[in-house]
Amino acid sequence: MIKVEGLSHIYNCGLPDERYALKDVNFEIRDKEFTAIIGHTGSGKSTLIQHLNGLIKPHEGKIFINGIDITQKGVDIRQIRQKVGLVFQYPEHQLFEETVCKDIAFGPKNLGLEDEEIKKRVLHACELVNIEEKLLEKSPFEISGGQKRRVAIAGVLSMQPEILILDEPTAGLDPKGRDKLLSVLEKLKDELTVVLVSHSMEDVARVAKNIIVMNKGTVYKQGSVAEIFADCRGLEKIGLNIPQITQLINRLNEFGAGLPQDIYTVGYAAQILKDRMGNRKNV
Repeated sequence: MIKVEGLSHIYNCGLPDERYALKDVNFEIRDKEFTAIIGHTGSGKSTLIQHLNGLIKPHEGKIFINGIDITQKGVDIRQIRQKVGLVFQYPEHQLFEETVCKDIAFGPKNLGLEDEEIKKRVLHACELVNIEEKLLEKSPFEISGGQKRRVAIAGVLSMQPEILILDEPTAGLDPKGRDKLLSVLEKLKDELTVVLVSHSMEDVARVAKNIIVMNKGTVYKQGSVAEIFADCRGLEKIGLNIPQITQLINRLNEFGAGLPQDIYTVGYAAQILKDRMGNRKNV
């Protein structure tokens, strides 16, 4: 679905202060995988994802979307952007229509689709992001921050992309709004390929299957969530933390608790501890 080969991008190319934002980046994301991209501020995450739908062109390397090299001349970037939906940080700032329905329908309407198809897409997008139908005729400026964020994502989903890329989607949300949005992202796992950029290790642990770790414009490491969070010292060395529950489990193991090393969600930790307590009662 997504394949990146030798991708490099230079800021201020040809000037005395030129520097690599990305250098020789290589990775592959398969169809309907949920992959998180993590890294410290300035590691190249946002620059990388803007390459994936052609907003930025690389200085070197290739990017394949469904087998099509989008860096080649003559490629219809408009078609690529319909396949690859990109949701920027704080996307609700881009809401502008009179009603929630019109905002979500804006993209499909610009494609020249029939009214019935537009309505079908709007309702399906609302279902995916848990937006109640009664909100459709409300102004997008009258709903909560979490609802606005989900409306903005629904606007991208109404274009029916095959790949959805989200840049810090939970930033600035209260705990309730954050939890609802993460529930939406969990549901999208079976619908399309999702790429999530996040600073929150807890969010990543909850929804992602695989992780790409960026450091100074290069891929530091990639693998499953368990494999990446097992490298506590390596992540700390490049300025990242592991989920708090994993830190707690590691600390308990230092005192001989003997707990599994791949615990990175609260739910899994609770189940393991519950099982341990149950076994002790049976002894």
